Amino acid sequence: MNTILRRSVLGIAGLALSTGVVAGPLTTYTDSTPASASAAAVQVAKPDLDTLIPHGTQGKQSRITLGDEQTGNVKAIIEATKAAGMDERAAVVAIATSLQESKLENLGHLGDRNDHDSQGLFQQRPSSGWGTVEQITDPAYSTTAFLDGLKQVEGWQEMPLTEAAQTVQVSAYPFHYAQWETQAADLVAEHWTS
Repeated sequence: MNTILRRSVLGIAGLALSTGVVAGPLTTYTDSTPASASAAAVQVAKPDLDTLIPHGTQGKQSRITLGDEQTGNVKAIIEATKAAGMDERAAVVAIATSLQESKLENLGHLGDRNDHDSQGLFQQRPSSGWGTVEQITDPAYSTTAFLDGLKQVEGWQEMPLTEAAQTVQVSAYPFHYAQWETQAADLVAEHWTS
């Protein structure tokens, strides 16, 4: 897809979200791969920053201090990425997305502060087809649902992180994902082989 067309599609998607039309996952999650088969295909070496951030970062980077729950969610995202047979870069995109959406906290319904019915690590919406509340508040399920959407984005590996994340998430704030790329890469480097 050429750059002008891609930007047009992303602009329309952002406009659609801000006017109340909400996108759901590109497909529904079904796990048909035995965990042992996909885990065997994953690298064991600690990834380097050139692998984790192949296109460089965009804009000012943010960082937060993580508690035990958030670190556990990082590890769950990494394990789900490995189980999906995807590489470290996919884990960076997923973790950066979750940092933006929930600060790596598995959020339930937030009442008046809630964005529609968004919940979980990725602020996925049951009403948009991401799954049930129970499913999207399960870190393994929600990560796999996100990654299933990412797999369907043609050329996501060559895209800047924020573009790949935005194509799956269809956020009203598409460039906010970029600020978490360095922390996400650091977390994947630290926990990929642990």
